[in-house]
Amino acid sequence: MFESAELGHKLSKEEYRNEEPGLREKLLDVQAELKEKASFSVVIVIAGMDGSGKGDVTNLLSEWFDPRHVTTHSLGYPNDEQAQRPDLYRAWQVLPPKGKMGVFVGSWYTRPLHDRTCKQMTKTEFDQSLREIKNFETLLANEDVLVLKFWLHLSKKAQKKRFTELEANPRTAWRVTKQDWENFGMYDRFRRVAERGLRLTSTAEAPWHVVEAADKEYRALAVGKVLYESISKKLATPHERPVTHVPPRLEPLDKIRILDRLDLTKSLEKEAYEEALEERQGRLNQLFRHPSIQKRSLVAVFEGQDAAGKGGAIRRISGALDARQYRIIPIAAPSSDERARPYLWRFWRVMPGHGQIAVFDRSWYGRVLVERVEGFCSEDQWMRGYSEINDFEEQLDRNGTIVVKFWLQISEEEQLRRFQERETTTFKRYKLGPEDWRNREKWDAYRDAVNEMVERTSTEYAPWTMVEANDKKYSRVKILSTLCDRVEAEL
Repeated sequence: MFESAELGHKLSKEEYRNEEPGLREKLLDVQAELKEKASFSVVIVIAGMDGSGKGDVTNLLSEWFDPRHVTTHSLGYPNDEQAQRPDLYRAWQVLPPKGKMGVFVGSWYTRPLHDRTCKQMTKTEFDQSLREIKNFETLLANEDVLVLKFWLHLSKKAQKKRFTELEANPRTAWRVTKQDWENFGMYDRFRRVAERGLRLTSTAEAPWHVVEAADKEYRALAVGKVLYESISKKLATPHERPVTHVPPRLEPLDKIRILDRLDLTKSLEKEAYEEALEERQGRLNQLFRHPSIQKRSLVAVFEGQDAAGKGGAIRRISGALDARQYRIIPIAAPSSDERARPYLWRFWRVMPGHGQIAVFDRSWYGRVLVERVEGFCSEDQWMRGYSEINDFEEQLDRNGTIVVKFWLQISEEEQLRRFQERETTTFKRYKLGPEDWRNREKWDAYRDAVNEMVERTSTEYAPWTMVEANDKKYSRVKILSTLCDRVEAEL
């Protein structure tokens, strides 16, 4: 993959001076159009060999573009707080909104390439990390992010020459460290690791551009031209992306689905409920005092039909815990800031650290539920949502997060009874609005969406628990019991 970047490409200073002004003008023009249209964002990854000029290229981009609309990030290695979450958590935090650009010098590639080269990561772990990165970049491309990745390459001979020249000059000797020379001793291994990394993550949505970096003039113009041509093309076709061809979905021949198998007559008497509630809450409290929980986190997802009792169940959980341990996150329609970024952005940002609990009152499953049913996204988008969600939850699981998901199911008759009760009870009226009645009219469409959601996203690492919720006492005890069982099994 790197052979073509070792051919000795070179530009004279005169050639560079002739081309640079025009290129800079064109880059400013496309940046202004990007800002005005705000139809997509741009993520630029600058990676490569030590001494290849990654910092110089990054500084040049800050000079060539209007810096007010470009943010630069160096992810490096995670600090203690960041290390409590999946590797890609840090990248999600700083993704630029539509109309803006983000430059990553030190990116999600830095850690896996370094750790695999230094044998701190097995080949299997390395490939798993690359798979996550590939899925992440594909998701970005599908969510209106232009991903441009540059690998600045130096041959072994050119790298040695670069280090030697820098060291020989008193004004630049500080730029070469003992670590650089130690890394040079691993050049061949790093090159093999990098070649595999680039090969497995160069996709149609996010290809690598390998640039020979020995000549700084050639390097600068090569990067600048790719940026101009790529952004210009995207501006001309802002919503053009690979389309998922959705196959026909197989319906059960007997017409029986998951929701049909639930026994909604299940109930608990008041005395049995109060006894079970106290026991389960005490058990949950003790589990979250266990020393092992300080190395884990918990994400509890609550989905269900309107008036199914999600809020009441959540209050029984929070009532058993120290308020410093948990955060309840109600999910409503996305804000303008959230709509300017990929769909999962707002959820990645609030993932809990070790010893913490995040309880979601509705969640990322809105994409395959309300957005699907109401037509807020295309079939292509919500069909992709299943794999994107599964990948997201798998990353949480691999990082030590316990993911527990509940679907609360009630009958149409019980929902109507609860709606009418809310209408006539003063302090409950705020819970009922015109949207609830509209959703009720689409009962069958939501039922189909729920059945498919559970079938496609109930995994070994993040299974769905179906809760019979016609009787609130029964559903609350079942939820607490499931939560305690899952945490206990994980600890």
